[in-house]
Amino acid sequence: MTHTLPIQIITSPGGITAWLVEDRLVPVISFQFAFRGGSALDPAAKAGLSNLAAHTLDEGAGDLPATEFHQAMEDQSIYLSFSAGRDEFRGSVKTLTDNAGEAWRLLTLALTAPRFDEDEVERVKEQLISDIQHHYADPNWVAHRTMNKIIYDGHPYSQPTAGFEDTVDALTADDLRAWMPERMARDNLVVSVCGDISAVDLAPLLDQIFGALPAKSQAFELPDVTLAGVGKNFIVTRAIPQTRVVMIQEGIARTDPDWFAAMVMNYVLGGGGFNSRLMLEVREKRGLTYGVSSQLYHHKYANAMGVGAATSNENAAEAIRIIKSEWATMAADGVTDEELRNAQTYLTGSLPLALTSTDKIADFVLHLQLEYLGIDYPARRLEKLNAVTRADVARAAKRLLKPENLTLVAVGQPQNLLDTIAAPDPAQGNSNG
Repeated sequence: MTHTLPIQIITSPGGITAWLVEDRLVPVISFQFAFRGGSALDPAAKAGLSNLAAHTLDEGAGDLPATEFHQAMEDQSIYLSFSAGRDEFRGSVKTLTDNAGEAWRLLTLALTAPRFDEDEVERVKEQLISDIQHHYADPNWVAHRTMNKIIYDGHPYSQPTAGFEDTVDALTADDLRAWMPERMARDNLVVSVCGDISAVDLAPLLDQIFGALPAKSQAFELPDVTLAGVGKNFIVTRAIPQTRVVMIQEGIARTDPDWFAAMVMNYVLGGGGFNSRLMLEVREKRGLTYGVSSQLYHHKYANAMGVGAATSNENAAEAIRIIKSEWATMAADGVTDEELRNAQTYLTGSLPLALTSTDKIADFVLHLQLEYLGIDYPARRLEKLNAVTRADVARAAKRLLKPENLTLVAVGQPQNLLDTIAAPDPAQGNSNG
């Protein structure tokens, strides 16, 4: 089992760089790319703009209206998609080698000559608004949406990538046309390719696909986040039998020397599924939930650590108490030798097992670039994780885990939960007001 990837750095004649993992075993090519700067750059009045672009770039391009564009993809089994995240805008193409020429043609058209036909834009907007409305019925979505609004108050991260009903409804095809040259340019482009293609063939292809894009994107700078609402309990009251609980506190940066110790700590605490302490204490011993898990969150301008669970209304307060107790126990005592070994075994073995397809490898290599991790990261990750000691985890846990700083959002009718603040239900409003 290898912890290295044979990554080649390819530079086109026009100066565009891509990272390539060549794999000729299967006649498939996965081509992924991203433009730095995502939905956090959408103006507040145009929240959802990047997401709308992601859903309309392939709704017709050049001389191909939407139905013909999609038919061309279907005829040759070409998968093309775009997506907007907080910090980047992504694109992905997967194609059989024999059909690659058509895949590159369609991708180039989508990037350089999207039609943004009025009827297609309106149709997609209606679908996106319907999706937003559908989310209102999901307590988990409501909890996370409410949490983001609280902890990122005053920062662009507080607005959802999908936008709001009223902001999406107000977006126009002209907004999309203005957005493209501002965000999609060669200076903020990252490219990752895996599969049946050589470096010699990829280099000129990069210019073919991206060469006509603007050289420079619109410059941007966002402030780092200072989490708001620290240590407070917020309730979104809903007449439902279960309470959905989300808790968040300040996290840790990937560049921090304690990052790998924090990974081990999180695995033991709540990231290891049924092997985690939280699952043992909250589910197995007390039957308070079907599932509970913790996670380290990393964004360009914010780091957080969170935990989520669903429990009955009458058990919500007890489940929260146990979670905070385990938070405090880990901060005080760290991990055992056995827990450390188990975490290291899983974390070092999980990465190679996850890289089982051209899609997953291309996505991982793109991630390496977006996070500035370097080509040698898989090997360094192995070394760093295996070097973590109990003392390292104890230091990271004591420094990071602060149960008194956990911001709580509960959706439902939790009983016996004290010192709560009523939070508005996102379903009761359709704007950022």
